[in-house]
Amino acid sequence: MANCHKLFLEFDQNLNITKTKKDKLKISKDNLRDRIRSYFKDNHSNYTPQFYIQGSRKMGTTIRTKDDTCDLDDGVYFISNPDNVTGKTLQSWVKNAVDGTTNATPSHKKKCITVDYSAGYNIDLPILIYDKDEDDHPLLAIKGEDFGDDDPKEFVDHFFDTKKLSHKGAQLVRIIKYLKAWCDYKRNKMPSGLAMTVLAMDHMMKNERDDIAFKFVLVEIETALKSNFKCVMPTTPKDDLFLDYDDTRERNFMNNLADFIKDAKSAIDEKNEAKACKLWRKHLGDKYFPEGEDKDEETTNSSSLAGIIGGAIPYYNL
Repeated sequence: MANCHKLFLEFDQNLNITKTKKDKLKISKDNLRDRIRSYFKDNHSNYTPQFYIQGSRKMGTTIRTKDDTCDLDDGVYFISNPDNVTGKTLQSWVKNAVDGTTNATPSHKKKCITVDYSAGYNIDLPILIYDKDEDDHPLLAIKGEDFGDDDPKEFVDHFFDTKKLSHKGAQLVRIIKYLKAWCDYKRNKMPSGLAMTVLAMDHMMKNERDDIAFKFVLVEIETALKSNFKCVMPTTPKDDLFLDYDDTRERNFMNNLADFIKDAKSAIDEKNEAKACKLWRKHLGDKYFPEGEDKDEETTNSSSLAGIIGGAIPYYNL
């Protein structure tokens, strides 16, 4: 059986954004924060913005897309809403603050303001109100819906708590990146990175080899979704991330999942490394996933064989 573990580790490294882009992201983030602070000081001085990086950047699960782009979520927090403005108005103020940062006009999306950069990345600015002395959770500004419960920090904390359950926590990060890369490669309304992160945390399985662990995670996800097609946030607002999926989108995801599992099983059983990699690259793309050598592997180490025969170990039992 071809052991593609090292190739998956190389894939993981290839999915990392470059240092050059990381540096540019930091400069852009700091610039946006300065502009927002200055705008509110000059125009709405009773609102003082604070900031918190959230999402995949905070958790270390950011990936380069197949278009070589990436994003960063930087939450804009206010401890109160003294003028009692709507969520849309608060978003509009932040949009005004960052307008002119780039040649592109910032996008006013439902739950954030997005600033696009020609260097191949974007920064999302969700706006929240949170007085920790009075509120249980932050309130997220939502275009057309005013405010809704949300707690990005609670989710980040939950993620790191999950990682601590095992010395294999680094593998969870890699598995999430593989899942996100798969969805990015397939696209066509595949699940969001947040949804895949939740599914990975719910169904993570341990193995010394990433290729085997990844296969088991895919199988566990399929089993769960066949029984109940839901992806419920484990933290506030505890909503179902699949709630608005219509039959076509659900079917597309489940069909892609079934096809991937079929090829993943074949790749694990395949003796020739190059042939196994061809199966993985069919679903993960050939831009970042390396080519294997045209060689056969006749033996499998005992610990990996135990994982194949006996099944992987549930992550949460470690």
